[in-house]
Amino acid sequence: MIISQLSVFVQNESGRLVNVTGILEKAGINITALSLAETGEYGVLRMIVSDIEAAAAALRDANYIVKLTEVNCIVTPDVPGALNSCLEKLAEAGINLAYMYGYSSDQQARLVLKTSAAERTEEVLADCTTG
Repeated sequence: MIISQLSVFVQNESGRLVNVTGILEKAGINITALSLAETGEYGVLRMIVSDIEAAAAALRDANYIVKLTEVNCIVTPDVPGALNSCLEKLAEAGINLAYMYGYSSDQQARLVLKTSAAERTEEVLADCTTG
């Protein structure tokens, strides 16, 4: 499925992440997935949240730079080769994978993918998913 992801640019300093999560807590926003990547002086915090519009507004009100991005969320079997099979399908379709994050539990892997073509990714990976 195609979902919206919230990206927040934070200074790479002690206490910055807890400030972001505190803002979201006060706004009643639940974080369901996240990835934090360091890029020198700044970090990029990518999140899937319970209410993306409210989260973006709360963070913008606190002077954070926020971006909303369409990403794909897929669920695959948590077995050897399942991820490789999906990645092969993307490569064969000429779809570039910019980044990915996820986790597995209960025999399923949940993955968030940012590709060059979200709608085409949905089509290509339709038979890769379990849910």
